[in-house]
Amino acid sequence: MVGITLLGLFVLLLAFGAPIATCLGLSSVAAILVQGAGKPVDAVMSVLPRLCSSASSKFVLLAIPFFILSGNVMEKAGISGRLINLAEKCLGHIKGGMAIVCVVVSCFFAAISGSGPATVAALGLIMIPALVKAGYPASFSCALMAAGGAIGVVIPPSITFVVYGSIADASITNLFISGMVPGLLMGAGLIAAALVLGRKYDLKVQPKASGKERWDAFKDAFFGLMMPVIILGGIYGGIFTPTEAAAVSVFYGLAVGVFIYREIDFKKLIDIMIDSCSTTATVMFITMGATLFAYVLTRARLDLTIKDFMLTVTNGNWIVFFIIVNIVLLIAGCFLDSTSALYIFTPLFAPVAAAMGISPIHLGVVMIVNLAIGLFTPPVGVNLYVACGIGDIKIEEISKGIIPCLVAELLVLLLCTYVPFVSTMFVS
Repeated sequence: MVGITLLGLFVLLLAFGAPIATCLGLSSVAAILVQGAGKPVDAVMSVLPRLCSSASSKFVLLAIPFFILSGNVMEKAGISGRLINLAEKCLGHIKGGMAIVCVVVSCFFAAISGSGPATVAALGLIMIPALVKAGYPASFSCALMAAGGAIGVVIPPSITFVVYGSIADASITNLFISGMVPGLLMGAGLIAAALVLGRKYDLKVQPKASGKERWDAFKDAFFGLMMPVIILGGIYGGIFTPTEAAAVSVFYGLAVGVFIYREIDFKKLIDIMIDSCSTTATVMFITMGATLFAYVLTRARLDLTIKDFMLTVTNGNWIVFFIIVNIVLLIAGCFLDSTSALYIFTPLFAPVAAAMGISPIHLGVVMIVNLAIGLFTPPVGVNLYVACGIGDIKIEEISKGIIPCLVAELLVLLLCTYVPFVSTMFVS
């Protein structure tokens, strides 16, 4: 009865369009009440504040508000325009060069913001019109930007890796390291899709930039390029932890935005703080709701039931296990945001993976690449809606343009899934 209440109410609320945090929270509270039927309500509900407090007070989760704040700071600091200008000077003269610029800059900005929607919002205003002007259809231009932004949750520093690591008790540093190659492969896949598709169109190229123009563009973008070097170099070099790196990135971003590029004034700083607090509150609300959901699953022993069922179905075969994981997450990614999906499915998949001897790092990369694809998959892919708003096109139009990008990223997903070395080659 508890399981029926939990899952039934969750699906019902989701079907009515309730926010995902509300779906998780209300279905969990209803299941807790059913589970404690016959006991005083205050005694049954007393578990809620304790669970919510413990869910949101983990030290590792401090990295989330800092990385959100850092991404907003760097977005407002004028980094995106300078990165785009540098990439255009280096690649704009190649046929299909604007598509390459779009993906390359997405990878760079992803290593700054750690967020898919933030990457699309920061780069899309410049890149989508530039792609259309270069000869790509508006539908594919918006789709490529949406897919490029999804790399933001794979290339470190990534908020989703922090969330997964906190749930699966996996090393955040190793997760960051393992995300680098899959993220670059996703970028290479998008570039290949754009160049193949570009053969159909009359693509325009820019005049080849001189050495001086490229050097000037590099100097202008230098401090933005140093951001991921400082963050990742500090983490991998053992200078600071991922949480400390997130705090360092905020101070570095403010120094660049206020004193070097002089793009951030007091008014922008207030807006940055408000946006960061709003986004952080949303993430933490989802975290608390998902923790309640996971608590009910555990108390009702549903997690063990699902684990035993999956071990029986797969018969210990890791290939079959990952087929199930990919199918479930590709479908879930069409309807759930990545944070919610991680809190729901990680407690279900991680014990099964451990029983099969699968590395939690490998599982984490596969799950997050799946959820990255979900960011630009209809009907709920948030990157699609951000790109549609910038490109002023309908979701139906961008859904057609996304197919080449989706095919490319699914091939990368298969590679990351069934060749574990891709994810774990640099992890000790």
